[in-house]
Amino acid sequence: MSDAPAPPAARTRKASVMSGPTSEMIINALPLPVLTIGPDERILQVNMAAEHFFDYSRRMMQRQRLRDIIPFSSPIIALVNEVRRRRASVSEYRVELASPRTGIERSVDVFATHLDDDLVVLMLQERTIADKMNRQLTHRGAARSMVALGAMLAHEIKNPLAGIRGAAQLLEQSGTEDDRLLTRLICDESDRIVRLVERMELFGDERPVERGPVNVHGVLDQVKRSAQSGFARHIRFVETYDPSLPPVLGNRDQLIQVILNLVKNAAEAIGADAVDGEIILSTAFRTGLRLQVPGSRERVSLPIEVAVRDNGPGVSAELLPDLFDPFVTTKAQGSGLGLALVAKIVGDHGGIVECDPAPRRTTFRVLLPMSHARDGRESSAETE
Repeated sequence: MSDAPAPPAARTRKASVMSGPTSEMIINALPLPVLTIGPDERILQVNMAAEHFFDYSRRMMQRQRLRDIIPFSSPIIALVNEVRRRRASVSEYRVELASPRTGIERSVDVFATHLDDDLVVLMLQERTIADKMNRQLTHRGAARSMVALGAMLAHEIKNPLAGIRGAAQLLEQSGTEDDRLLTRLICDESDRIVRLVERMELFGDERPVERGPVNVHGVLDQVKRSAQSGFARHIRFVETYDPSLPPVLGNRDQLIQVILNLVKNAAEAIGADAVDGEIILSTAFRTGLRLQVPGSRERVSLPIEVAVRDNGPGVSAELLPDLFDPFVTTKAQGSGLGLALVAKIVGDHGGIVECDPAPRRTTFRVLLPMSHARDGRESSAETE
């Protein structure tokens, strides 16, 4: 084998191959937001993930300073100044970041490093994804705890209630008008408890459900029509769909139940007297999120996002950690089982449901797996 140096043409070709993609292509390929900040806090460069994160176009962001897209009191500004002063890399974890443009608050890890010409490169990693996974496991555990409770209540409560209701009906036949008011109350309250128990029985239904490719836009369309003809007739619906979205792997009826519960929750949050109520239904294809299937080493990608957003008063920070737990509700007449059932069904599909609260804007996002044919290709969705 010869050790002679390669000719100039070969060295040129080798250097070209090694250079490969441009730095801009590499930065845009990163799934995390990256920004380059100049000495005067001007935003010089951003990648595509940063555009999506801040909901700004690159051209718009390059006209602004850092403090224009984040609160002036944010520790990120102090972090950038510290990097310049020390001329070294600095990291800070769990920084609360609010966007003046959208009002959405996020918890992020911040990584900053110093470059020549007094430039600072910022990279943000949203903590919501990691925290979302932990909360989802909690939601699933809470839903599973309802299985045994629902089965027990079905047997121990429904049968005695039937006897109580029957006795009340017998008394009603021979009672006075005042007595009939009381017996009617007994019957109504008995029926209400039975309905509550029947809803809890859904948690105990462990029968295998047939699943296949489902067109999620068909699901959303059916839910919207049902809502507009009933409980949400006074609310304006806005649809923002990705028309190229592939089918999800799921059960159509159960997915309708999930979205219907979320839309009904949004309508109740807006209120029956609202004159400017709005619910936004959106879909998107997201890459990068994978979740391990319970009881298996298999990891499933969850690229399909379905979101339900309302302009109601929002969810309090105190309620958020337990929002998907059974019997957690702020409604006077609510049972607190609607979102718990959503968590169970989505969890059974191998997906994730999460709430992103903001002032006057609450978003529920459902992330679901994509349907594949047996040969690994994308399968076609049902169109009904």
